[in-house]
Order: sequence, then C-alpha cells, then structure tokens
Amino acid sequence: MALLYKLQTGIHFPKLYSDAARCFLSGPLFAGYTSRLYSSIEKAESASGRSSPKGKTQGGLERQSKGEVSLDIISPKEKVEINFDKAIRTEIKDHFKLLTKELVDYWVGPEGRPLHEVLLENTRVMWQFRSNEDLDKWLVTSDRTMGGRSKAFLKMASSNQSALFYGILNTEIPHDGETQRSGYCSMTSRIPRGAFERKKYYDWSNFNTLYLRVRGDGRPWMVNIKTDTDLVHKSHHLHSYFMFTRGGPYWQEIKIPFSKFFFSSKGRIQDGQHQLLTDQISSIGFTLADKVNGPFYLELDFIGVYHDPTHTEEFAYENSKKICGNL
Repeated sequence: MALLYKLQTGIHFPKLYSDAARCFLSGPLFAGYTSRLYSSIEKAESASGRSSPKGKTQGGLERQSKGEVSLDIISPKEKVEINFDKAIRTEIKDHFKLLTKELVDYWVGPEGRPLHEVLLENTRVMWQFRSNEDLDKWLVTSDRTMGGRSKAFLKMASSNQSALFYGILNTEIPHDGETQRSGYCSMTSRIPRGAFERKKYYDWSNFNTLYLRVRGDGRPWMVNIKTDTDLVHKSHHLHSYFMFTRGGPYWQEIKIPFSKFFFSSKGRIQDGQHQLLTDQISSIGFTLADKVNGPFYLELDFIGVYHDPTHTEEFAYENSKKICGNL
C-alpha cells in the first residue's frame, strides 16, 4: 500500500485531472473514501460561513418570508480544498486498528473473551436483528436480476426486536428467449471482511447444529450455507437443507444438524456428496422458490449455532460407486 501511495505521489498529472487519476489508481482499496470526502466538503462549507440546507430548522424558515428564502448554491469559481493525502493516512490507520484487534482476539479470544470459555460454549448467536446496522450485513436478491417480476424487501419489524423479509413471488418467465425458469427470492449474509479487505470465515467446528428462531407463513424455505469461495469453480457450490415454517402468530425454534445438509451446484443436487466443512463458512442464506405465486414473509429473531451432545451422526448421505464412478 505504501508503494501504491509513492506511485501516486511520484507520477505527475495535470492539475485538472490529478484527483481523478489518483482515485483511478486507488481502485477499490479506498472504496469508502467518497463518504468521507462528502463529510470534509460539508465541514469546509461550515467553516467558510455558508449555511447548509440541513442546518436550517423549520422554525428558522418560518420566520422568513417566501421571498427571503434563498438557495445555497456553491459558485463554480469557489474551490473546495480536498486533502487526499490525509484521507489515505486515515484509511491506512483504520485498517491497522482493525488488524490489531484481529491479532488481540486471536490470542485472547473472540470479542475479548477468554479462549477456554469460547471452547466450552454450547450455543453461539451469529446474527441477530435489533437495528438497521444488523440489516446492513445482508443482501436481498430476486429473479428481477434476470428479468423476473418477483419483489423482495428486508426491514426491521415494528418492535425492533426482529427482521421481516417479505415480498411477492412471481413465477412468470421473462420474454427474453433464454430464461426457462423464474420465481425466487432470497436473502444472503455478506461475507465478513478483515483488515485490508481480506476475506474471513466463520469457524463452527465446535458445533454440530444450526439454530434459528423464526416465524413464517407456512411456506417451505431452503437454507443455504456457502463455504470457501476463493476458487472460481466453487462459486456456485452450496450445502442446503429445507426449513418448513408453520405459519400463524407463534415463533418456532428450528434446529438443523449440519450432517443433514446436502451438496448442490447451480441449484442442482449432485450425485457425489461430501460433508460440510464447518471451519470455513463464508455466508448463509434463505431462498424461497416453491412455485406458488403470491405474497410471503419470514420474520427472523436470531440465527445461531448449537452443539447437541445427543447428535452423533457425521453425514446423512452415502455415495455409490455405480452412480459416481470417480469414488
């Protein structure tokens, strides 16, 4: 990263295009720079004495007549100073703080807890839904990405103690001449990132069961777990199992052993099955594709993992040499 910084400062660009060229060389490394840049511009406007529209209260506007209310427009001749070098130093400093936290957690224990407590824990909550920040950890998709008409949304429930995934499922096939099937909605957790945008994985090797508290509308859902996705040919690989909701006003606690999850690729169950590697979990998702048109909803309280001492099954499926000849 230091080499990249020296490269940027060492290369001469015309004055008009210097900032744009530096941003092009930085690439996705400083993806969050835009929001900080906007904040610095607002601070610069406040320091120069210009009032922002956000700073005007309703009472202040009521005291002015309609003819006295003016628009705050920045003149093209005015130049806003942008300290690009300071933004780079701040970005690097934040990443090193995150790296320090990762090293401390590695030796002390996750979240600062003693390591022996982590090893002996019986249940761990991985995702819970208590604020909009918890919703930012998830991605919502549907068949609209390929021309379908299904709609899906994710929001906090009225009590702010759960999340509501809802929408309308539509199985109408788009008239593009290529798509043969349509009608799905899903929500997937974002892949965790460490310092310097490194991919991280969840280690669930001390647990043997997925533990959820949900409330649905009676539809069947598919629970998908994705492991290491660094290799291109593994990007469509999933381990999946069914989740049946009861419907009605009551919550239900669902426990699915990891040994029950079957291996699939591009939505098709594979002949050659293999066990889920619980030490390299990258994301989890929920997919609705029951071919029934109409509205749906799934309310989630938390998603966790659980160690069931009575469950001794290692893998529920077997491979046959007659079906899969490479065994």
